[in-house]
Amino acid sequence: MPDTFTKVPEPTLGRLPWYLSYAKIAKQNGEVTLSSTQIANQIGVDASQVAKDFSYAQVTGKTRVGYNIDELIHTLEEFLGFSHVHKAFLFGAGSLGASLLHDNGLLQYGLDIVAAFDIKYELIGTHINHIPIQHTSKFAEIQRESPATVGVLTVPAWQAQSVADLMVAGGIKAIWNFTPYRITVPDEIVLQNTSIYAHLAVIYNRLSEKKENNKR
Repeated sequence: MPDTFTKVPEPTLGRLPWYLSYAKIAKQNGEVTLSSTQIANQIGVDASQVAKDFSYAQVTGKTRVGYNIDELIHTLEEFLGFSHVHKAFLFGAGSLGASLLHDNGLLQYGLDIVAAFDIKYELIGTHINHIPIQHTSKFAEIQRESPATVGVLTVPAWQAQSVADLMVAGGIKAIWNFTPYRITVPDEIVLQNTSIYAHLAVIYNRLSEKKENNKR
């Protein structure tokens, strides 16, 4: 991370993981260096945008040589926080929550979900992918004993705000909200909304647009 904090634009933060993913694939294919043009062509942005995005992460390259791929991967992982483990609790071990618990790839990106909470008694005491499921009433106790900083919210929409309030009161500092409900949190809490339902709405709308355009 840079010594002096600079607020990174969200579009840049959204593109940096794409660059990282491409760099990892390129390394697997035997590449040693990458140019801004190569990356830009793959991601679908201008090379100047790649260079600008990299400036936020303090990624450096050499003129007419490009970026050393190992240094590029290391610098991006450090900057994005993927190389550091962030302990997390998941709230809502239903179908979506269970899918996230089964996703071992999250740990590669620094997110270690160590426990899950739910109110369904048939789930309490069970494990999903070796991760224990506790009753939500146990959260405060477990948080005191072994605190997590990140909370993953996958409860039904009608429970989203009350569970978010519980998370904040218990000391969770960042919430990854997968519900379609737009929760409110204090300013000091980091909130990221990732509603798959909203993305579906965009897909359906774009499909309708293309269908109408094809009729003309």
